[in-house]
Amino acid sequence: MTDITYDVIVVGAGHAGCEAAAAAANLGSSTLLITMDMQRMGQMSCNPAMGGVAKGQIVREIDALGGYSGIVSDKSAIQFRMLNLSKGPAMWSPRTQNDRTLFSIEWRKMLEATKNLYFWQDSVVNVLFEGEQVKGVETAMGLTFYCKAVVLTSGTFLNGVIHIGEKRFGGGRMAEKASTGITESLNAIGFESGRMKTGTPPRVDGRSLDYSKMVEQPGDEFPSKFSYLPSIKPLSTQLSCHITYTNTNVHDILREGFDRSPMFSGRIQGLGPRYCPSIEDKIERFSDRDRHQLFVEPEGWDTVEVYVNGFSTSLPEEIQKKAMRLIPGFENVRIFRPGYAIEYDYFPPTQLKSTLETKTIKGLFFAGQINGTTGYEEAAGQGLIAGINAHQSINEKEPFVLSRDEAYIGVLIDDLITKGTEEPYRMFTSRAEFRILLRQDNADKRLTEKSFRIGLAKEDRLLVLHKKYDVVESVKSQLQSIFVSPDSVNTILEKKETSIISQKQSLANLIARPQLNVSDFIHLEPLKGIAENENIAESAEILDAVEILIKYSGYIDKEREMANRINRFEGIVLGDKIDYNSITSLSNEAREKLKKFKPQTLGQAKNISGISPSDISILLISMSK
Repeated sequence: MTDITYDVIVVGAGHAGCEAAAAAANLGSSTLLITMDMQRMGQMSCNPAMGGVAKGQIVREIDALGGYSGIVSDKSAIQFRMLNLSKGPAMWSPRTQNDRTLFSIEWRKMLEATKNLYFWQDSVVNVLFEGEQVKGVETAMGLTFYCKAVVLTSGTFLNGVIHIGEKRFGGGRMAEKASTGITESLNAIGFESGRMKTGTPPRVDGRSLDYSKMVEQPGDEFPSKFSYLPSIKPLSTQLSCHITYTNTNVHDILREGFDRSPMFSGRIQGLGPRYCPSIEDKIERFSDRDRHQLFVEPEGWDTVEVYVNGFSTSLPEEIQKKAMRLIPGFENVRIFRPGYAIEYDYFPPTQLKSTLETKTIKGLFFAGQINGTTGYEEAAGQGLIAGINAHQSINEKEPFVLSRDEAYIGVLIDDLITKGTEEPYRMFTSRAEFRILLRQDNADKRLTEKSFRIGLAKEDRLLVLHKKYDVVESVKSQLQSIFVSPDSVNTILEKKETSIISQKQSLANLIARPQLNVSDFIHLEPLKGIAENENIAESAEILDAVEILIKYSGYIDKEREMANRINRFEGIVLGDKIDYNSITSLSNEAREKLKKFKPQTLGQAKNISGISPSDISILLISMSK
């Protein structure tokens, strides 16, 4: 037994645990982070990258809120790319390739520099309760730590089992033992749990690859970054990734091992991620395709280790090696370690409130893969919200909840607690009905002031935000007031294949055309002063933000109006004590779903699968009575 009582204990130091611990500590709670291995804080268990489509938006949201993931990603980046630039700005998605070792080192450095945050290396085997209130944890070393709130971020470690061909052994990651005891202690008090599966590809020796047979994929010519803080600088040098492809010969070799595959033989019971399938699953599901794309990704500045993105597998080692040697550029490949699948426990997230606190035990929060999600970014976003709300709860402060029109993190959590998931949940832009509002460029405008009000985002962030948008509004106003003649711009308009003008028009009016950009006019005399403004030179994002506001103002206003209408439902609180059996007009399915999920608001009820608009109307009438 220890003689110290903490405000918050965070179990696990993956992406969710690190963000949870940092958030709770930065808000003022004495926080203990318990991890099985302090050398692996913030470990990138799978691919060495952060961000991507929808995921990059989440990292920017975390940064805007005062979390650490964006800063750590920028400090450990070896490449930066903005994805989907050929599409509208709602789809632009930042992504970094990272130095895996440096990423973990930077996380530990930031956590150790965080006031109120303490560490203990051990495995938690039991969660302790007093009635319906959490009171602490027990560890494998026989110690008891007491606290007011616990955040469980166990990743893939809960009763984890690793599969490689016919081999099967316990583990949370390769060469790391599984965590036992937590699932059993929670099941004993009525929590429902299930099994999920994920996988990872082989790591190979980059010295054995022939990159001349692959397509080089360099970073952006002018790289940006995740963090909004000006003190964090973009990359000055970058490493390239490469692209190659499987072929029918590769597929034929892989099929030779299907009878020994734990996935096809039934040895794996948990469902894997539909949108990030193993190579054997891709061959089986897309049998008409004769090749699949592979991304060959360096693991860091000072290592020859390479990650083969797209070749996730749990086939026997000899099959993996034989098949890989038929991939262009991999003819002489040497494998550092094989790909494998891992099966682990999770807890259906419909057992949680929107704060990520469990509905049945006060002070107990779940975040990350324990909730059935996949991906570093989804885990980190949940960890941040759980850490904030652990602090808010024990200090009897207002819950911190993000709505679906405020953040991708809000969409993520709302989907989890109202719809649940039976397969690893991954964020996509298509899951967000207000994605024009939830762009990567405006996460600071959406979230920083909200975070500042609770004390997490600091004043320096607020000053950066205000300075940025003062300049944005100033430039926008100037573009609206600068009128150009046909003689000065018609050559540009003809070159861009858009109609010429016959009289003076404002630059803002021209930039609103889909064929035109601010950069098309930057050489004109009226714009030279704007382009040379030192505030603008600090970030190309200023001009992007101005252009987006000019081009998409109508769409933005329309989406905001729709969000405001829907948000009226969020103000109608249902609570936990409504007797749905007494509302006889409800459909049977709606009644059962409402009793099971216990939505806190009418807005949450509306998002539950199986509840119709007529059921919502009936609830409204019942509430008015």
